[in-house]
Amino acid sequence: MDKKKIILSVIIIILLIILIFLGYLLINKYIIKTNFENQIVGFANKNEEAVFKIDNITMFSNCDAKHKTSSASNFTIENLYQYTDIAIFLSNVSDELTMENTLKKVSISNIKFNTSPALGTPKLYFKSLNQFANSELNENKVINDSLDFTISSENQEDLDKPILYNNLANPITLSYINTNIRTDYTITDTSTPITYDSSLLKRCNISLSDISCNLSFDIYITNNLDEEFKSSIYLDIPLENEEKTIYDGAITKKEQVNYLFYRYK
Repeated sequence: MDKKKIILSVIIIILLIILIFLGYLLINKYIIKTNFENQIVGFANKNEEAVFKIDNITMFSNCDAKHKTSSASNFTIENLYQYTDIAIFLSNVSDELTMENTLKKVSISNIKFNTSPALGTPKLYFKSLNQFANSELNENKVINDSLDFTISSENQEDLDKPILYNNLANPITLSYINTNIRTDYTITDTSTPITYDSSLLKRCNISLSDISCNLSFDIYITNNLDEEFKSSIYLDIPLENEEKTIYDGAITKKEQVNYLFYRYK
């Protein structure tokens, strides 16, 4: 075989390899596109109608402190903390209770402090419904990674534990607590009585911007058809409302929201 035929054969082989490679890329692109379209269609079919939603989140913000020493001339704070109790009201889109719109499993996970406070250490806790809007600092109730709720169909349950009625009768109750905003801090002006509420923030020279926080977490629901739903919640910790700031005392904020749970399985 002469040199020209060898070169021609090599060129043909290279062209064949390129064509095969381009064909593989086109086929692979088509498969990926088709799979993606099927996923989108499947997701849309599963979520033609909403089953679960959240339209109301109520939050109560206040402050409290643990103190070290107290005398006629000074008052030393050991741990100044700000807390916000959170009530998340789950609901369904139908007045009739069915296997589809009642609860089998509920959990919270993927807790993130997207904007962390400049002062203190923030954590998310489970909060008893019976203790809502009361100061409570219980490290046994901190949510480290996730929280699984017990689901019940009984008429009465101990709501000091993470229990939800399967008909969505009671809200998810949590507490955001930012501890150690001030430690070993002495208030020397005790002519005005010390009040264990958010007025302590002003007396300890705490700027509200230094304790502002945005957090998020995911709520997962499994219904009694074993269908699985998810919604991501984003909250700005309220330090003021239309009437006052937390400097003036405890505040309550009721947010009308529109969080829909999407079905992913």
